[in-house]
Amino acid sequence: MFRLSQYMEQLQTPTPVRQRRGSVRPVVIWNLTRRCNLQCRHCYTTSADVPFPGELSTEQALGVIDDLAGFGIPALILSGGEPLSRPDFFELAAYARKKVRYLALSTNGTRIEGDMARKVAEIGFNYVGISIDGVGKTNDWFRGKEGAFDEALRGVQVCKELGIKVGLRFTPTDENAEQLRDILDLCEAEGIDKFYMSHLVYAGRGNKNRGDDAGHRRARTCVNLLLDRAWAALQAGRHFEVVTGNNDADAVLFLNWVRANFAEEKATHVEAHLAAWGGNSSGVGVANIDPTGKVHPDTYWSDYTIGNVKQTPFTELWTGDDKMLELLRTRPRPLEGRCGACQHQAVCGGNTRIRALQLTGNPWAEDPACYLDDSEIGLVAPEGPRLEVTTFRGKRHDPAHRFY
Repeated sequence: MFRLSQYMEQLQTPTPVRQRRGSVRPVVIWNLTRRCNLQCRHCYTTSADVPFPGELSTEQALGVIDDLAGFGIPALILSGGEPLSRPDFFELAAYARKKVRYLALSTNGTRIEGDMARKVAEIGFNYVGISIDGVGKTNDWFRGKEGAFDEALRGVQVCKELGIKVGLRFTPTDENAEQLRDILDLCEAEGIDKFYMSHLVYAGRGNKNRGDDAGHRRARTCVNLLLDRAWAALQAGRHFEVVTGNNDADAVLFLNWVRANFAEEKATHVEAHLAAWGGNSSGVGVANIDPTGKVHPDTYWSDYTIGNVKQTPFTELWTGDDKMLELLRTRPRPLEGRCGACQHQAVCGGNTRIRALQLTGNPWAEDPACYLDDSEIGLVAPEGPRLEVTTFRGKRHDPAHRFY
């Protein structure tokens, strides 16, 4: 996760670079259930409004919370599916609130009203993120339900009324990227605290529909717009936190933006902060527990399982000798292609490995969603054919096929 606004603040109020000491405790994203009342086109868990077998019992889930709290994780994000679909959600959330430092809820927002909204407020979440995929009917089409946008917006408004820090989450694709400006306008009009743009990752229905990915040009246009809006908010003294995820090339684009607009001294300072962050954190600073208790390097690595908390505590799995975790934690990672030759590995960390895996079968190949050209990543000459996601409407991409 690239906290754009946070690093922009270094241009106005520089602070010392904080170095990591000792082993990193991960932010844990926990998919409590696969059940959901919507059917989003890019859902990475392929959720539906039906019961799914094998999900953790209440007793098992409470035990996981104890283990995570004892491990000292910095944050726990309760997600789904739609986490509010789980009958014991509030029991688990209330227990976690007492145990962890930072507790967040990731929801589609359509159920946050009435008693449900009051219960969410009573828990005391540090943050509630509500996902939308456009304005009005565009969102409803993506989400598979008429009226879903109005329900989600009402969820946002209720959170604001109840004093809950709330943000919008958005994934740009070929079908909705042009609405990013409208969504940012909506954030300003509603006084929304935070905006998170997640680039498409090829997992679940997101993998089946990756032909709808925004592509390099649109993705770059989206990030440039976020740069403009985040800087304008900072200049105006207006609190508006902008974050992006699942494409760590965004940090390199930001660094190049700093170099083009500020003194080299400021750029050097920002780069030091970005290098201390280190880019992609799969298997390092982020972990995932899925509804059945399987542990993954992040929420999109569902095909790779470290172990299951039903048999082994998360703490033991995360600190064990798993070979994939060992490679993900290696710096620099064993990257190939353009990513392997990139001069910004310290900032980007090799970007999102699961996209490379889905398209080539090799998790260390270049990330096809990197929209930076060779000169921007320090390549003197091309390293061979470039792997790129190309949009072909109405067609599905063969995972084994390389797009150039």
